[in-house]
Amino acid sequence: MSEKQLATKVDERVKKALEEVCRQRGLKMNRFIENAIVDKLEELEDIEDLKHLRKESFRSLSDVLSELKKHGKI
Repeated sequence: MSEKQLATKVDERVKKALEEVCRQRGLKMNRFIENAIVDKLEELEDIEDLKHLRKESFRSLSDVLSELKKHGKI
């Protein structure tokens, strides 16, 4: 995997808290930040998936069961 540098400014208190958590737990700050970004991206993707799912039509369980019985699958 190719790596690129990312620079950003954060509140000094946030940086100190991050450094302290990483120090206490023996974590590498770069890895911690990368994992946090990936987690947030996945969360946002899940939210978009949920929006699409809410728009999909659905069938009741009884309808599904009736169809399965009709076709001899249960």
